[in-house]
Amino acid sequence: MSAEIQTLEPIRIVIVDDHEMVRSGLATFLRIKADLELVGEAGSGDEAVRLCERVQPDVVLMDMVMPGLDGAAATRAVREKCPGTRVIALTSFPEEDLVQRALEAGATGYLLKNVGASELADAIRAAKAGKATLAPEAAQALIQRATRPAAPGHDLSAREREVLGLMRQGLSNKAIAERLVISPSPADFHVSNILGKLGVTTRTEAVALAVEHHLVD
Repeated sequence: MSAEIQTLEPIRIVIVDDHEMVRSGLATFLRIKADLELVGEAGSGDEAVRLCERVQPDVVLMDMVMPGLDGAAATRAVREKCPGTRVIALTSFPEEDLVQRALEAGATGYLLKNVGASELADAIRAAKAGKATLAPEAAQALIQRATRPAAPGHDLSAREREVLGLMRQGLSNKAIAERLVISPSPADFHVSNILGKLGVTTRTEAVALAVEHHLVD
């Protein structure tokens, strides 16, 4: 009794890039892979969203830097309108902000355009299966962001920044309380918190740090 042979459906892919040469090169690559099928191309983020709504691809290869709706915004829109579609950011730039924005927008992977053909094919197959693929440069960018010391004042509340601004004007705790129409005790508490969060011991040091790092207007 012969076994029934089942043919898997190819992975349906949309290419998004504002450079026609890039789209052409990627299209040529996809045509030689039996399990990958190009179902559309878009030259902008807006066009990509409309195209994906229409063809519902499995995977989108999305450039991050495009005029108009950029790659991160387009990725978010595609993921909202086509929940079953996976997006791989495919760009020339491994900058921290771009990597972070792409992943926050819902990208499954982040690769650079110098990626090898086999690696790209594997990433597309992994994305279809819901698995992430990151270029080493992208992974390094995320590690650097995660391990970089936080900027001074990152944890100041809006009220504390307001108090710090008044400290910069030379107001005493009592004057700050009067300006904010609060009792002296909360004013003292805010000033104490500010010194602690900035890691300084005097008002003068706090103000100097605020000016240096533009913590107040």
